[in-house]
Amino acid sequence: MLDTGPVAAEKSGVAPAGGAFLAPALTLYPEREEPRHHWLDPAENVARYLYGRLMVPVLRLRLRVLLLRTVWRARGIAALDDAGLDARIERVRRKARTDGLTDANLVEAFALIRETSRRILGLYHHKVQLLGALAMARGAVAEMETGEGKTLTATLTVGAAGLAGIPVHVVTVNDYLAERDAATMQPLFDRLGLSVGVLKHGIPPPERRRIYRRDIVYASNKEITFDYLRDRVKLGGPPQNAALKLRQFLDPMGQGELPVMRGLHFAIVDEADSVLIDEARTPLILSRETDAESERIWAETAWLLARQMFEGRHYKLHRRERRIELTDRGKARLETLGLQRGGIWANRIRREQAVTQALTARYLFTRGDQYIVSDGKVVIVDEYTGRIMEERSWNDGMHQLVEAKEGVEITPRKDVLARITYQRFFRRYRHLAGMTGTAREVASELSTVYRLNVVSIPTNARSKRRFQRMQLFPTAAARWRAVAERALALSREGRPVLIGTRSVEASEQASEHLHELGAEHDLLNARNEAEEAGIIARAGEAGRVTVATNMAGRGVDIALGEGVAERGGLHVILTERHDSKRIDRQLVGRTARRGEPGSSQPMLSLQDGILEHTSAGKGWLATLARMPGGIGRLAARILFRRAQKRAERNHARARRILLDQDRRLGTMLAFSGKPE
Repeated sequence: MLDTGPVAAEKSGVAPAGGAFLAPALTLYPEREEPRHHWLDPAENVARYLYGRLMVPVLRLRLRVLLLRTVWRARGIAALDDAGLDARIERVRRKARTDGLTDANLVEAFALIRETSRRILGLYHHKVQLLGALAMARGAVAEMETGEGKTLTATLTVGAAGLAGIPVHVVTVNDYLAERDAATMQPLFDRLGLSVGVLKHGIPPPERRRIYRRDIVYASNKEITFDYLRDRVKLGGPPQNAALKLRQFLDPMGQGELPVMRGLHFAIVDEADSVLIDEARTPLILSRETDAESERIWAETAWLLARQMFEGRHYKLHRRERRIELTDRGKARLETLGLQRGGIWANRIRREQAVTQALTARYLFTRGDQYIVSDGKVVIVDEYTGRIMEERSWNDGMHQLVEAKEGVEITPRKDVLARITYQRFFRRYRHLAGMTGTAREVASELSTVYRLNVVSIPTNARSKRRFQRMQLFPTAAARWRAVAERALALSREGRPVLIGTRSVEASEQASEHLHELGAEHDLLNARNEAEEAGIIARAGEAGRVTVATNMAGRGVDIALGEGVAERGGLHVILTERHDSKRIDRQLVGRTARRGEPGSSQPMLSLQDGILEHTSAGKGWLATLARMPGGIGRLAARILFRRAQKRAERNHARARRILLDQDRRLGTMLAFSGKPE
């Protein structure tokens, strides 16, 4: 017999198709248990994906029925005065906390929140936004086109869960978006009687604990995950309900080592593909510092040995896989050098790992791409968001080797206290949902890893976005000149222009060419993150030119200035292809939002980094791409798409390997009695 009640939902991690999910009242730190099956098993994953694909039409039909019921219910609620509205909100709060979010309670809550939003914010949810929120309430990822109002859409699901007494984490990609969205929607939640908190970097533990006690918490994925790791270290492993109750009894004021979170109840992940897929290649590690002087000696010695190795003879450089492979001659050379130095360098595994890392730092970590040097420190740049991550460092000595490469002060290495991948962390939420504009390409991975189906939501208004023909240039210099000239010409017509680049270095090259033409412009990258809000606020003004990394991508809403729509709207120039087509789509999504006019155009170079890193820029196809006319354009499109597919496959393989390693490590630590 199929179990479709709340208990089954708790086991599977999603709301049952037809019924409620409830906030656990007796568990102090609820989270979902790890599945016992091997989640990388191909046969099981294929079966689950196919089952999910078959269920999506059923789910979509059910959501349509709920949508019709919500719209019908909203008509009667619109006639209520404020006192009557408040009474209905209180009634659905009591029912939802008793019965859970059944279909009837969900419909009632959505209709009430929609009307409250109209009265408080002046924003009335469109039918497609209701549909997206219903999909999330039933444990799916809602794929909504950029500009369709995902932030407002989420208020329905978040508010309904809050009314049912279920603590909600709204997970965003950075602190800026978390603070912005919480501030925008707080008046609505206040009217619903729900408390809202925002987690940002630097908030001390006692305050974080108070924030987590609120009904709704907005935070970046990194802030929440690191809080979870710190709690694991405090608890010495998985949370034990009896032990937590005893701690709470002995320390009712929470002055001791109590966890800051209150469990993993319900998470709604904004930009779900970015958080759950793109950022899942790197584990999050909680650590403590080692001795700085010993790290300096180690890093300098590793570099000294690496300089005595020669490519081809002692090692092979695999740029596509981003790895270094020592040859037999290289290992023999290292053995000779290591035995001469003695100490740790006489150990084969340690010396080979150190030199391999040094060569990786030399060839595969580039200033302006993976990191910048600011105030004499190496600072990591998030390749997906373009933002700096000041408190993050690479592990296994890589950070110290990059510091040695740049000649800056070498910092202590971090000893691992706890680690976890995003895959394993988000699977532990009892209820998980998400929203994004770009999910269909990774629907199979979302299904097999997180058990999340993707539901595509139609647009509210027909898109007016125009896609202009790709231009291809033989060299990067020729591309930058053409980009600057095109931006200047459009600016003189009164249209705003956004020039998108992959890296800090590329954005500064584009800026230099604009300066040469005397074109006024704004530059937004990791070096001037503090100016982000002002630059974005001006980016839609008539004639404004903005050069930006991915910081101007996901979650950024560029409002058009007066008269800009009549001139054609914002024009986006894509100067490079990213490793994932989804990131390109996100950049294009900054224009022609909410039915406004706009256009985009790729202006690419055959010296594009993705062609070099994937080795796709060689062979007969690259030769054809250099030909003029339609044949050259067709060959170039195939060439760049092939390069992106190679990069996407490499990243997917890296995520699978990391997930398997993390699962095995978690099993070993569980047997040893240590936290993750």
